[in-house]
Amino acid sequence: MTSLDEARSLLREFPVVDGHNDLPWALREQVAYDLAARDIAAHQNAHLHTDLPRLREGGVGAQFWSVYVRSDLPGAVTATLEQIDCVRRLIEQYPDELAPALTAADMEAARASGRIASLMGAEGGHSIDNSLGTLRSLYALGVRYMTLTHNDNVDWADSATDEPKAGGLSAFGREVVREMNRLGMLVDLSHVAATTMRDALDTTSAPVIFSHSSARAVCDHPRNIPDDVLERLPANGGMAMVTFVPKFVLQAAVDWTVAADDNMRAHGFHHLDTTEEGMKVHRAFEASHPRPIATVSTVADHLDHMREAAGIDHLGIGGDYDGTAFTPDGLNDVSGYPNLIAELLDRGWSKPDLAKLTWQNAVRVLGAAEDVSRELRATRPASTATIESLDG
Repeated sequence: MTSLDEARSLLREFPVVDGHNDLPWALREQVAYDLAARDIAAHQNAHLHTDLPRLREGGVGAQFWSVYVRSDLPGAVTATLEQIDCVRRLIEQYPDELAPALTAADMEAARASGRIASLMGAEGGHSIDNSLGTLRSLYALGVRYMTLTHNDNVDWADSATDEPKAGGLSAFGREVVREMNRLGMLVDLSHVAATTMRDALDTTSAPVIFSHSSARAVCDHPRNIPDDVLERLPANGGMAMVTFVPKFVLQAAVDWTVAADDNMRAHGFHHLDTTEEGMKVHRAFEASHPRPIATVSTVADHLDHMREAAGIDHLGIGGDYDGTAFTPDGLNDVSGYPNLIAELLDRGWSKPDLAKLTWQNAVRVLGAAEDVSRELRATRPASTATIESLDG
């Protein structure tokens, strides 16, 4: 039996829980949420990284669907609700393949039924518009993690890719974390500044996650996780879910991406634009400036380092498919996860360790957040704090 055969066998028992997939945003951008125009029951290779046949081929058993909206988009709360609506419509449209999931028990039930557990994560604190009531409403609608920032700061938290403003978390930002703990919503520290990571770890009483981040010691990009933060995950109980985005895993790709992003802006596009028109600009730039290629091995190097820093009980996978223009060779779309597992098998990772990476750690972390929530709800009422009352 080859390593790839072994990987596929393992994934049949312990499928991948992927921390971050931007299919809803791709559907918004490409077809204005017309699900019939991108029927994911069929292969959509020409348009998307994600469809049901390739999720099955990739051994995906649970997916956190990102309900991301751009941080510079007017009406972010409304757009976030539209993203949530998209995920709910997808689950309704494909009930034999996708199972709604809110809890760790729901994830296990979906796995037992042979369906893909479908959870939601909001990407960026701008989606709550400085309102804890809005945060609670997103939780009530099914959102089970929130990334504290996206690429830009919010009023109460610093982003990894913006100029420092709050110095990490403000007083209101720490109250957001505490209210997320009370609700049972996972605090996601991808995209945030290292100061924000440390402040969140100092504040939280529940495990945190990084839904799609890699190791800064391996690739020096501010989106990645410093070793001192990785080393705090065992005490916290949380997990870091390695991402596949080349500009976060391959140093040469970091430099190339700066130039590519500048080119997108020079042509009047947002640097994250993945529409057909935007991709034409990307492809033209790539034709004249060959792109450094990340591989399965590149991603495995991050996981090897993250295992040394945080331990196997604190790792997961968050590919960021349909949220990136480029992917590594061998991890071209959601069908590629077996290639990563095969690479790790070849590097000597045990099957029990790989079961933790793919399935068990994520289920445990969500369950632990639920346990903390039950304790806090028994003793703490919903917070009525405002940003004005705490931050002035």
